[in-house]
Parts: sequence; C-alpha cells; structure tokens
Amino acid sequence: MNDLLSRSIAAVWHPCTQMKQHEVTPLIPIARGEGPWLYDTDGKRYLDAVSSWWVNLFGHCNPHINQRLREQLEKLEHVMLAGFTHEPVVALSEKLSAHTAGELGHAFYASDGASATEIALKMSLHYWRNLGRSGKNHFVCLEGSYHGETVGALAVTDIALFRDAYAPLVRAAETVPSPDWRRALDGETPADVARRAAAALEIWFEENHAQTAALIVEPLVQCATGMAMYDAEYLRLARALCDRYEVHLIADEIAVGCGRTGTFFACEQAGIWPDFLCLSKGISGGYLPLSLVLSREAIYQAFYADEVSRGFLHSHSYTGNPLACTAALATLELFEKDQVLVANLERARWLEEAAQPLAAHSRVHHMRQTGMILAFDVDARDAGPGSGFARRFSQAALQEGLLLRPIGSTVYWMPPYVLDRSAIALLGERTLAALNTAL
Repeated sequence: MNDLLSRSIAAVWHPCTQMKQHEVTPLIPIARGEGPWLYDTDGKRYLDAVSSWWVNLFGHCNPHINQRLREQLEKLEHVMLAGFTHEPVVALSEKLSAHTAGELGHAFYASDGASATEIALKMSLHYWRNLGRSGKNHFVCLEGSYHGETVGALAVTDIALFRDAYAPLVRAAETVPSPDWRRALDGETPADVARRAAAALEIWFEENHAQTAALIVEPLVQCATGMAMYDAEYLRLARALCDRYEVHLIADEIAVGCGRTGTFFACEQAGIWPDFLCLSKGISGGYLPLSLVLSREAIYQAFYADEVSRGFLHSHSYTGNPLACTAALATLELFEKDQVLVANLERARWLEEAAQPLAAHSRVHHMRQTGMILAFDVDARDAGPGSGFARRFSQAALQEGLLLRPIGSTVYWMPPYVLDRSAIALLGERTLAALNTAL
C-alpha cells in the first residue's frame, strides 16, 4: 500500500465515512490541483465535477486568488474580531450587503456551514426573546432538508442517516411538505407543486405560528437530499406567509449561493429576501473555511442595547479571519471581472447538451437542472444512502477520471465555473460510461 494511504488510514478519521470500506476501496492520494483537475501521486488526473464538496468555484490553485492571499499574508494573518476589526472583513461585508441591494446589511462570521445555520437559528430565537416573545422558540423545515451536522443544525435536518444516530441530543424541528417538483401529480407543473406545498405551510402556520421562530429552507435546490429542485413560486409564497404570521425566513444558501443556481443568490430568482441568509462553501473559492449570516437592520437593532444579555452571544476563535475574507474578496473580484454569471449561462447550456445521451438512457429519469447544478435519478436495484450503486458508480467514475459522488441513486454535476465546452463534453461521455459500468 502507498505509504501516504497507510498513514492516512492509521491517523485520519475521514468525514461521513465508514472507515472499514477503505479495506477494499483505497483512498485517492492527491498531490496537486490545477483548474478543474486533481492529480494523484501517480500523476493520474480527475475532473473535479462536484467542486470538492461544492466549494471550489474557480478551479484549484487559481492564480488570482493565490496572488491576493500572498499579498494578505505579508500584512495580517489573523486578529480576534472581538474589539478589533480589519479591512478584509469590512470590505467583504459591504460587498455582500450590496449584492442584496442593502436589504441584508449586517454580516456575522463563522467558519463552516453548520455554524452559519446555528447562528441563524440562535439569532432568530434570541430576537423573539429580546422582544419579550420567548414562546416563539420552535423551528420548521422542509421534508428532506439538510442544514448541517452539528447538534443545532441537525434539529432542522430531515435526513434519517444524519438525524437518527444522534436523536437523543437533538430537539427536532417540525417538517412541512417539500415543493420538490418530482412530487407532481398528473397534470401538475412545478409551480403547481410549489403552490400545493405552500398551502400546507399555511395550514401549519395557522396552527403553530405563535410558537414558531423561523422557517428554514434551501432556496430552489435541496442539495443533500438528492438535488430536489423546485419552482421559485414557493419562495415567494413562503415569504408572504412568514410576513403574515410573524415568522422569520432563513435562507440556507450555503450550497446554492455564489452563482450555483444562475443568480448570485438563489433568492433573487423569486424576487424576495429572507430575514437571515446563510452563506459558506463557495464564498471563499474553496480555499479557506468561512461562513457568515447576513441579516436585516430590524434584526440587528433588536440586539443593540446596554445589557450584555441582549447582545448576540456567539463566537468563533477564527471569526472573520483576514485570510479567509481575502479569499472571498478575490472570489467576488473574479465574478465581476470575468462576468461569470453571464458566462455560466452558456456553460449551463453545455451541461444540458452533454447530458442528453444520459437523459435518453433507459435507467435514467427526472433529468433536471438549475443553473450550474444538473442531476438525474437512476433506476438502481440497490439505491439509498451509502448504497451499493453509489459506491459502484463512484469507483467507476474514478476509473474514468471523474470525481463524482452520487447521493443514493441521484447522480449530479456541480462543477467549477472554469470548464470549457470540451471538458463538459468529456464529463458527459465519461459519466455515461461510468453509469453503464455501475448498473
């Protein structure tokens, strides 16, 4: 066995992994990355078609982000954000607020997506407490939702594999029907499914709004449950219902933000803004851990007081780290100078074109796409979380030089925004080959 592999298995406990599987499925030792490609220690390359768990937007070792980080390294690597501030965190907060037209003008920072979820939940609960309405302390989420794996985030995660193992630790939220368009009845459009799900949400609010602090959703795409996509009508209706029943709306844009759905924020496609917007993953270009929650002025003012107990009681040692914020600023610069959202319209068409042979496959159904996310479901005999199909397909894809990790029987593409047409065509051809091998 490669020395690096044996050392890794002995010393590293890998995430969301049954380590015993690596007795028969070796780890891939990666030596370097360049653009959309990863290279192992033997020189074999793999097209990173899932952006290394959805974080890498502009390719590995991006020259622009590298240069900005080198410059920042010579100035300041870190300073605590309590009692101090610095230019990268202020500039990033200002730029992100501008992306919301100033509607969400206050940024609170952390290091990972689950922490952003917990911040939003705690802020919502504490807001109602500060207003003298401490009875509003429950949450509601969509069926099949995923918002992270820390204890608070698990409370609003409705995926049994993650939720059930730690149920004794968790105060589970209530769930309402998902607007996933795959649930359409005969003759229904995706918008019809969205309206039907919103009607169920309204019924739930009628009975429970007095105890409910917030509704949390992943806008347009519920990623970890199998890339469940839905019509923006649901977000419009949910926003109106939250306003009517005095319930906060939390938009978890951790995976779907930063251009994944075609607009910088997915909520833009519904013409609405939430009360809290969670962001992580792609915001730092896949370079450094960073997450944040954007919130409204009214939320901020509810905490602005003389009493310490009314302040927001949450902190991370690396909150607002200058290097991570600099990587995020460099990422936003790339969006601007390369007109990425416009260029991605063409890339999205190339993805759709490359997927046509897959769509015609007899075992493929529910081909779907939202911006730079494309997914399809496979009629596999052994589907489900950690399924035999998912493992077989992943291994077959690696043999084809692709990094792809199905979610149960759902295969998806979520590549970096640097693929050209030939690389996307190659992605389509090799995905089809891997599918035929895995079936």
